[in-house]
Amino acid sequence: QVQLVESGGGLVQAGGSLRLSCATSGRTFSSYAMGWFRQAPGKEREFVAAINWSGGSTDYADSVKGRFTISRHNAKNTVYLQMNSLKPEDTAVYYCAADPGTIVVLTTAPGYWGQGTQVTVSS
Repeated sequence: QVQLVESGGGLVQAGGSLRLSCATSGRTFSSYAMGWFRQAPGKEREFVAAINWSGGSTDYADSVKGRFTISRHNAKNTVYLQMNSLKPEDTAVYYCAADPGTIVVLTTAPGYWGQGTQVTVSS
């Protein structure tokens, strides 16, 4: 029943910014922890950022702290990832994720995934 659709990916110059959006389908969104993962070619999918149901707690991978910001607008059933100071190593397919549990659960085994959106950072 839960469907996630990412958007906002694209090509950006190193040092630039990009904002990803993840739209969800149902009323369950407001009670779910949400997050973002990414997967570069030839690499495993890795955790990027997470936010709890109220938006009061967040968690970030060390590689993106200070550069990325996750937020959510529950009335719009949407979660965002603001990415600043982008680096070529940020190039990956970014996936939205959701789980009815806590941030801790989401970071390890999310229950739902989006289809992904490509982010390419050029040097």
